Amino acid sequence: MADSETLNPKIDPEDQPPSNVNDPEEPDDDEFEEDEDAADDDDEAPPSKEQELRSARAKTEGLVQRMMKEPVEIRVHDVLIKGNTKTKEYLIEAELEGIKKATTMQELLEASTLANAKLKELEIFDSVRITLDAGPPELPGTANVIVEVAETESVITGEMGCYSKPKARSWTLESSLKLKNIFGYGDLWDCSVAYGPNQTSELSAGVILPRFKGFVNPLKARAFLLSQDWLEFSSYKERIAGLSLTLFSTRHHDMVYNLGWRTLTDQSQMASKSIRRQLGHGLLSSLKYTFTLDRRNSQLRPTRGYSFVSSTHVGGLAPDSRSVRFLRQELDFRYAVPLGFYNAALNFGVSGGVIFPWGNGFLNKPTSLPERFFLGGDFSPLCTLGGPSTVWGFKTRGIGPTEPRRHVRDNSNDENSESSGYDFVGGDLAVSAFADISFDLPLRWLRERGVHGHVFAGTGNVAKLSENEFKNFSFQRFMESFRSSVGAGIVIPTKIFRLECNYYYILKQFEHDGGKAGFRFSISAPSSS
Repeated sequence: MADSETLNPKIDPEDQPPSNVNDPEEPDDDEFEEDEDAADDDDEAPPSKEQELRSARAKTEGLVQRMMKEPVEIRVHDVLIKGNTKTKEYLIEAELEGIKKATTMQELLEASTLANAKLKELEIFDSVRITLDAGPPELPGTANVIVEVAETESVITGEMGCYSKPKARSWTLESSLKLKNIFGYGDLWDCSVAYGPNQTSELSAGVILPRFKGFVNPLKARAFLLSQDWLEFSSYKERIAGLSLTLFSTRHHDMVYNLGWRTLTDQSQMASKSIRRQLGHGLLSSLKYTFTLDRRNSQLRPTRGYSFVSSTHVGGLAPDSRSVRFLRQELDFRYAVPLGFYNAALNFGVSGGVIFPWGNGFLNKPTSLPERFFLGGDFSPLCTLGGPSTVWGFKTRGIGPTEPRRHVRDNSNDENSESSGYDFVGGDLAVSAFADISFDLPLRWLRERGVHGHVFAGTGNVAKLSENEFKNFSFQRFMESFRSSVGAGIVIPTKIFRLECNYYYILKQFEHDGGKAGFRFSISAPSSS
């Protein structure tokens, strides 16, 4: 077992040899007294700094060599926390549990590194320093851990970013204002505003408590007001106000409860029959569990690794008759393979999802319109991890079942005018897949800034299963009706989003689909909850 000198080496004066071991003659009394005084003076003389450094270096090198060969046993005697003038001490101690349980020097160093990272992730400290020192001399083989933190001086911070929002099924530009550690519980308060295409807007405010009153998992609560305009594609507007509560959140697991009051309206009065049946108010009370495993080396341009996401969403957890009841399951798998030249990599992915209503007579009921699957949109599927959402070259909601909008009577004559178009009504089953090969461009100036080229192909399909339509479902027809596209382009990455200039060529689409060949710009961003 390692003694205290292992951590804090020092020179033992008793190890020094006597100065008179080679003197054969017996000294007289006066000489003995002089030699004794000289020996006492030598014993009292402290070692020089050079000797201390040399000894400490030798002991440190010996400890490192020993640690490389075998576990060095040690026990943590005490953990001292300094610098937390506002932050509650239990919040810091909760991140130091691994240090207290360490039984070897190797475990202690690893736990200290992990604790340092966890404390920095709280976003309430400007710096964190963990020092290992020797324990009390009377307790050999022990160590004291000193944790010094410097609380952040910037209590108020602002952020801006571009994200792919699952709720909006499109990218949004988000700006937020954060207040840090106001009450000393590591609390983060924020207010954010998000805006995206299709007049998508969201105003929300929330709080995160990382370790509140002994809870192992962080508590997250958020109030939101979300508004989306789908008149152009599906003849309705959606507005929902509610509360989101994260029950637990870890590296791989998330469970969120949502409670909201939703309103669907059609100001154009042109909606198709199935859309009109769902207009009005509804109560959303749902629980969503998500498992995420992402081992890719980048979210914007992965060159190696894989990812897998599975989400299960259950709606209708309220006794109210207006509660929206559904079961929704999504799966998404991605894989990136380096090709070994020009930093090239092949990315491919497959995703799928299914939704069903539940309750009495659910086989005859339609699924909730906003929870259905819609494919299409001018953003890259490479960045939208979580389920089927888009296929290159197809406009927003440009793939899937459609219905004619209602006829509008023309006042100038008694005849009905032609239908004003078609509504994309979404589906209950969706599958999509893509392949993307990215590569560096020959110009060094472009490579240094991350600008690269890519060629790609995508395919996908949506089908209806509810209202007894599953009886007519044919797997062969479903596979034969997949839409597909190919293309190439240049990708310009920035700090907050991925800008693409692509040329799309539609290989297969149907009469009312929204596919269109040609050059287009698109903006993509990492997924955000």
